[in-house]
Amino acid sequence: MGRPLSGISARGSSSARSSSSAFSSIAAALLALTLLGACTAPATPGAPGELVDAPPPGMVDVTLIAFNDLHGNLEPPLATVNAPGPMGRTVQVPAGGAAYMASAIAALKARNPNHAVVSAGDMIGASPLVSALFLDEPTIEAVNAMHIDFNAMGNHEFDKGRAELVRMQQGGCVQHTLLQPCRLNPAFAGANFGFLAANTVREDGGTLFPATGLKTFTQNGATVKVGFIGMTLRATPSLVTPAGVAGLRFDDEADTANALVAPLKAQGADAIVVLLHEGGSTQVGYNDKRCAGLSGDIVPILSRLSPEIDVVVSGHTHQAYLCDLPTSDPSRRRLLTSAGLYGTLLTDIRLRIDARTHRVVTRSADQVIVQGEPFTRAGQTVALNDRYPVFSKDPDVATLVARYAAAAQPLAQRVVGRLGAPLDRRPSASGESTLGNFIADGQLAATRAPEAGGAQLAFTNRGGMREDLVPAPDGTVRYGQLFSVQPFGNSMVVKTFTGAQIRRALEQQFDSGTNTVQRPRVLMVSEGFHYAFDLQRAPGERISELRLNGVALQADGRYRVAMNSFLAAGGDNFTVFTEGTEVLGGAPDLEALERHIHAQDRAGHGAPAPATDRILNLTRGTP
Repeated sequence: MGRPLSGISARGSSSARSSSSAFSSIAAALLALTLLGACTAPATPGAPGELVDAPPPGMVDVTLIAFNDLHGNLEPPLATVNAPGPMGRTVQVPAGGAAYMASAIAALKARNPNHAVVSAGDMIGASPLVSALFLDEPTIEAVNAMHIDFNAMGNHEFDKGRAELVRMQQGGCVQHTLLQPCRLNPAFAGANFGFLAANTVREDGGTLFPATGLKTFTQNGATVKVGFIGMTLRATPSLVTPAGVAGLRFDDEADTANALVAPLKAQGADAIVVLLHEGGSTQVGYNDKRCAGLSGDIVPILSRLSPEIDVVVSGHTHQAYLCDLPTSDPSRRRLLTSAGLYGTLLTDIRLRIDARTHRVVTRSADQVIVQGEPFTRAGQTVALNDRYPVFSKDPDVATLVARYAAAAQPLAQRVVGRLGAPLDRRPSASGESTLGNFIADGQLAATRAPEAGGAQLAFTNRGGMREDLVPAPDGTVRYGQLFSVQPFGNSMVVKTFTGAQIRRALEQQFDSGTNTVQRPRVLMVSEGFHYAFDLQRAPGERISELRLNGVALQADGRYRVAMNSFLAAGGDNFTVFTEGTEVLGGAPDLEALERHIHAQDRAGHGAPAPATDRILNLTRGTP
């Protein structure tokens, strides 16, 4: 066995179980922070990243350190990895935090001077207050201090539009949003690592950022090159505000990657790695190499990739998995990895490359839990677990995070109201959640007055809710929590729709772009609006029993509908929402949520959780 990783006080990595299901893909994205499941098959004990022996002549060992879906989580996100414990029990391991992540990356780098650190997208966007309040500049600065090489663009990198994303790469203080840039750092210089956007094409035919990167490694007189292709998922335009990606084209992932293999080979690439912000899930643990039950949108992409692509580092689904897969060439295999979310895991990938045959001869990978400090959540303390590596804080990153956190603290700690019970994103059999219904109710309340739009019902999207809303023991809720729930800076919009258009919009939950029966996007609806759906009926006939305040919706009736600006622009494939007329803009969605908490806090007992009885699932076999 080799020397232990520096900065780690324990040993080993093992496996845990992550859950997935069919219709309850509704739940998968919403329950991401409860993470990664129970034990299935243990990994070999020993420090992650351990090199078994020195490579023979002509071979070069290369380490890739990969992460994805950081989402600006600079402070520890109160997330745990459910990992194997003694005697077959599952233990919760506290994980995440940029300062600990930086230390873990440095420790893995120290094992092998031939390394590259890469990210598969959503590094920024949908971020907690400490990063989002400052336009994600602190996340870029923190990752700069980690000295990574490449970040593939994800859909959330486009949340604030292409001009602001270019500023994240190039630096500067030109204002592209409602927030003022460079408030704490007037010399914001942008990212010192490369943004890659192979399938994001500008009007002039060039890519928004470079399509590929190349890195050279030398060992014992032998030299190899690794080529990197980075890109977002093709469906990005349906996941962000359309105005933010206007003029950009998002090409097919497999076609894009395959077309870049030959140019990289011509530049001398001995191995090719794709950083792709698209993913899937498995039915086994985060470090279980069996990869059982691999499913999701990544699968058809993998089936079409050139066998000369050796590694795919994926993301987007917030799941963690390691897969060693066959390719169309029986002599080649491919690694597929994903490191969960929020910096809770790093994937330690080891490649041995033959400089003479220009081939990867061995490959392996392990997940490393970024365990740094214990925390208390809902009155329960999650303690450190010495069965797994414990990392210290990187002092430079810790100082940077503390500076931005202190600046955000006064706003984050402001008490905005009281709740009588937690509001969570856990969906019912119909796809509703207490948090989603509460938000929809607040948006209706904020827009019901004639001067505010005269709304009669409201819709909100489940993807716009990023955290549960859990009050303190005395019921209080703070602004920082609201911001974590709705970090996108959307505003309220009210439009007029016919009853027929509302029905068509609801049909799009199950049949529009990436919205399918297998992976529906169920909208949350406000109190007083009810309908039913049956997934076994034909497209266009799945929605029935639409009622507003007990009265059936009329196809030619006209109704005022409130929603956030993302949905109003056709986000999440709800293109019918662009057809609305008599448009009136309104207050920020956060303001609507805060006002509703105050209004519902009657008799000092805190705002109650709403019922989840507004949508009826008539699909046979549904519990």
